[in-house]
Amino acid sequence: MPGGKLLPKMMRKSHSKHEESNGDSTANSNTSANASATSKTSTNSNSNPSATQNAMSNRSSTQHQSSPLSGDHEKQKLVFHCQLAHGSPTGLISGFTNVKELYQKIAECFEIPAATILFCTLNTHKLDMGKLLGGQIGLDDFIFAHVKGQAKEIEIVKSESALGLTITDNGAGYAFIKRIKEGSIIDRLKTLVKVGDHIEKINQKSLIGARHFEVAKMLKEIPVGVTFTMRLIEPNAFGFHIEPAKRGRKVGDVKSGNKTLRFKADGKATVEEVDDVMNKSIERINEILETFMGINDSELAQQIWDLGQHKKNPSDFAMAIDESEIGAFSFTDEFIFDLWGVIDDGKNGRLKEHDFEDERL
Repeated sequence: MPGGKLLPKMMRKSHSKHEESNGDSTANSNTSANASATSKTSTNSNSNPSATQNAMSNRSSTQHQSSPLSGDHEKQKLVFHCQLAHGSPTGLISGFTNVKELYQKIAECFEIPAATILFCTLNTHKLDMGKLLGGQIGLDDFIFAHVKGQAKEIEIVKSESALGLTITDNGAGYAFIKRIKEGSIIDRLKTLVKVGDHIEKINQKSLIGARHFEVAKMLKEIPVGVTFTMRLIEPNAFGFHIEPAKRGRKVGDVKSGNKTLRFKADGKATVEEVDDVMNKSIERINEILETFMGINDSELAQQIWDLGQHKKNPSDFAMAIDESEIGAFSFTDEFIFDLWGVIDDGKNGRLKEHDFEDERL
């Protein structure tokens, strides 16, 4: 990794141009901890959240060749196949430029409230967290919408500093469990707490509209030895399922293939060529975030890549970080050097396949 010392933050801010960045993110509150738990299951989860939801904001790389989608005429050229993950006929979805609009289009197609949609997966109806819909959709991707199912309340005694959870959010106001660390307290409660569960409340405090890092921070700040309650809502896993056929298609004048629809922070979307270097770099940045900070978020990793891909040195990269919304994370100079090392290696073709040691929080 690069060495040296970065400019002080005040100097970085005075020398850098403001670069706005937003992102849907995943926070982690991982460990092993011993606890006792009791489960109180409610009959259903029909208490829908308020209509106010956070629109997903994502970055796209200015380095790619892209085709902007602007106006209803352009948006209608892209049509995606969609099913409800627990079983439904196939619907056709079009005319969206962000996740909130996508959920609304799905809701209209299947005549369900948009507030019941927890998250979407691509090309599988299963709860595969590696297939979550994030900041981009391949033009041939098949969308599966996972909707609210059973609600439950779990009482937990926090006997150690963390719980063994990785938390993400859906870009529209719902935080849910993305990963459970093997051997942790939550892992021992896996008959009650499961991957894909939406965390609706902690100790009667509603988390509708909260970001992943806010939920993770709240869980982390619960004192050791304290008993707390989580209200969770499982994705609906009942009903029939129709497996989509493999297909190639051409919609309007946009050819399917090695292209992706990427959501952007300005409310628009672009069709871009898939960039393997960028994708590999983002994956590695995300590994660093989770390993050393306890945050797992492909969209946050995308923002970091976007901020650094055109920078020539770590000081310029650090200034861009400080002047963006990511600056709120207060990354240390050492951590920024680690991120810069991945970005610089990616741009120069030096990334190698390896795994980081698991040292999550």
